[in-house]
Amino acid sequence: MNKIKRIVILISFCLVYFAGSSQINELKQWLATPEKDRSYLNNEDFAQKALSKKEAEMVIKLILADKQTRMKNHYEGQWDERELVFQDHRMPFSYNIFGEEPADGRSLFISLHGGGGAPAEVNDQQYKNQIHLYDKTMKDMEGVYLAMRAPTNTWNMWHQDDIDDFINIIIQMAVIKEKVNPNKVYLLGYSAGGDGLYQLAPRMADRLAAASMMAGHPGDASPLNLRNLPFALHMGAEDGAYDRNKWAVKWKGMLDSLEQANPGFYKHQVGIHEGHGHWMKLKDAVALPWMAEFKRNPLPQKIVWRQDNRHHEQFYWLWNHNHQSRAGGEIIASYDSKSNTVNVSKSYTNHVQVYLNDQMLNLNKPVRIVYNGKEVQRKKLARNISNIYESLNYKGDPNLAFSAKVELKLDI
Repeated sequence: MNKIKRIVILISFCLVYFAGSSQINELKQWLATPEKDRSYLNNEDFAQKALSKKEAEMVIKLILADKQTRMKNHYEGQWDERELVFQDHRMPFSYNIFGEEPADGRSLFISLHGGGGAPAEVNDQQYKNQIHLYDKTMKDMEGVYLAMRAPTNTWNMWHQDDIDDFINIIIQMAVIKEKVNPNKVYLLGYSAGGDGLYQLAPRMADRLAAASMMAGHPGDASPLNLRNLPFALHMGAEDGAYDRNKWAVKWKGMLDSLEQANPGFYKHQVGIHEGHGHWMKLKDAVALPWMAEFKRNPLPQKIVWRQDNRHHEQFYWLWNHNHQSRAGGEIIASYDSKSNTVNVSKSYTNHVQVYLNDQMLNLNKPVRIVYNGKEVQRKKLARNISNIYESLNYKGDPNLAFSAKVELKLDI
């Protein structure tokens, strides 16, 4: 290599390096600005410029630290007082810590109490009961066991839209305050809490490592989103109110069929406990150590996303804006690292956003997008600050941080 060529390469390297450093410096300045005084990030040129893989990793750390600081500023006092406030609702909670902290962080068990459409004192009693319901089981385990008190006393108290937001806050604050591993979060609920669990687990599957429904009714819930979420179901065989026992058997059949059709996925544990009614005398407690065997895979290679009545914009690495969502609509998508391909095999909407990171595909090479067997795009995708910030801003989950995205307008 001649001297001139070496100089040109060196200059090019320096230009790229210092341009990237400049972007990160501008981001640091933006993050140093008080939140109320910050400009809209997407309008900033530095947020749209391409990043290297290493720079993207640095940006994720910076934005995550900022997100956690903002969460602490807003919720730390509420957390210490054991009562969260979101919009017009308040949610008391209580937790106990069991066992030694593992090297990879603590587990978090979020537990939903029974009750429902009843006077506040009834639900208060159910909440207090839930706080220590599984103490005997947890004494042989590790983790933060946290019981939530429903913000309302309605029959659908765990179906309310803001429950998803409260759980989102709890997960982030437990990570910050109690060193919880976000890949070791488990959700369970009994009776009315089981009703909520049937609904919440499928629509929040991307946040959970496993879930367990005890003595609830599914309503209009679907198990399709549980492809990557181990799911336990426990029911008293004599629990005939609202046909809860019959629905449990029906769900067992659906989960069996889904697992048979998708070997290795839709993992489940079902206990129909003979001789027991609505109260199973803690036969259901076996679900807790069963759940603890699993860790979340935040980047599953295949996703089945059925939109619920309570719309979510993000599910794992797929996004769909609320105004384009439809309850019952399904999107099925997968990615293949070897061929650097994303495949959307089913969609109810013509607008889908696919978020990607370097753990999924090689972003230094062109990414191929296929819809219904036909290639619709093939291009190199740029990593940028805007994508990273957008993916971290609500959930604050470093395992769901994405530096690149592609917006698909499908012909459906």
